Amino acid sequence: METRPWPHTGRTGRMPPPSIVRALAWRRARRGRLVRRKTGPTLTAIHSAAETRVRIAFGAFRAGPVLVRVREGSEGRRGAFAVPTIGSSNIRENASSDGHPPGKPVSVADGITLEQLDADPYPVLARLRATEPVAWVEALGGWLVTRRDLCVEVMRDVERFTVDDPRFSTAQVVGPSMLSLDGAEHRRHRDPFAKAFRRGEVMRRFVGQVEQEARDLVEGLRPAGEAEIRRQLAGPLAVRVVVHALGLLDVEPSVVLGWYDRIVAAVDAVSAGGSVDDAARRAFEALDEHVGESIERSDGVLAEAAARLERREVVSNAAVMMFGGIETSEGMTTSLFWHLLTSPEQLAAVRAHRALVASAIEESLRLEPAASRVDRYATVDVELGGVRIRRGDLVIASLTAANRDPAVFPDPDAFDIGRPNLREHVTFAQGPHTCVGLHLARVETGAALHAALDAWPEFELDPRSSPPRGLVFRKPRALHVRWAPG
Repeated sequence: METRPWPHTGRTGRMPPPSIVRALAWRRARRGRLVRRKTGPTLTAIHSAAETRVRIAFGAFRAGPVLVRVREGSEGRRGAFAVPTIGSSNIRENASSDGHPPGKPVSVADGITLEQLDADPYPVLARLRATEPVAWVEALGGWLVTRRDLCVEVMRDVERFTVDDPRFSTAQVVGPSMLSLDGAEHRRHRDPFAKAFRRGEVMRRFVGQVEQEARDLVEGLRPAGEAEIRRQLAGPLAVRVVVHALGLLDVEPSVVLGWYDRIVAAVDAVSAGGSVDDAARRAFEALDEHVGESIERSDGVLAEAAARLERREVVSNAAVMMFGGIETSEGMTTSLFWHLLTSPEQLAAVRAHRALVASAIEESLRLEPAASRVDRYATVDVELGGVRIRRGDLVIASLTAANRDPAVFPDPDAFDIGRPNLREHVTFAQGPHTCVGLHLARVETGAALHAALDAWPEFELDPRSSPPRGLVFRKPRALHVRWAPG
């Protein structure tokens, strides 16, 4: 063995050949977990059995990058770190004026924050899509996919990318459902609900009621001359539609909203590493009770599902339908109003030609998906967009990024209801997990806009309004409008 300095460590002595260093580092890293040190171009493997540490010096590797991925903990979570090496074309050999440390990979994904992705994700998503359409984003703990064709591949390929993973937070709160299962079990849970929400069934069973609910809400607000769209129209309408669509008997929309709030809070807590609290358990028990009564006393959607599913399974899927029907529908309607009110020419065209409402809905869906991402877990080691992804890694298909892919949508950041390919957006996902309620959601949003155009003369945007934001669920947090009361 030769004696020479260990690069970047300040140590000297006998150093084994690079191949031995790599083998030892990999072997040790597989027994522990890697964490990136805040200073210095090294990675530290901290072993679960003992605090033994092994530093992987960049200079000990042959030319070309080495990608290290290791399990973390008993849940099978994985981290992924590109270890750049001498001769690798994507590293900077020397420190630069911008402070980028020598030897660290130069990546658009470096330094991406949750705040960026929450408030204004479009610029960074565009840069990723152009340069690294599959990129490890440390803040998300997973691979972020930003090109439309690759997002579609992830959503359609259930053999390699699955939702059926113990880390799926919704399943930990409500139990297995169509949202968290794949294959035959997914079809068994989904089919009883999907049949009831096909376009023909929606038009037959729900349109009249939805349109009446929208008119009632809008007329109730008319004398005031002002309204906050999300909390006074979109949200209440979404809750009423869910109650009617599921056939929940003898329950006020405000009560259903309370169940929803507590269940969603529990999902958020579990996602952050917490646990399901008593309030969420009580909410789920109350939902269980009302679902049981509705099954016994009606012939609606829940009763139809109960003919093929166990009661507990019906309740779990009802919770999922409630979640999707309230959260995403509220966002979808609020964002449509935002896009039209901030595009006066487009709004004028819709006012003059009501047939354009459908196009406005599709373009709003494209420009701002209410659910910004779809999460999957790799079932095998797989290559996607030239990047090697390990089994168990989180893979996030960014619907927000896919819908603004300039290869599909020219001038992608513009709101243009005249686009010839409006329906090529992927807002409702693709593959087996395409949104069950997509037809009902379109009807609901259209009903809200038509009712407002009929009852609120020349309504306009109030300056107190704010643009859409949100890390996962995106919508304007407050959208105030005003008109001349009459």
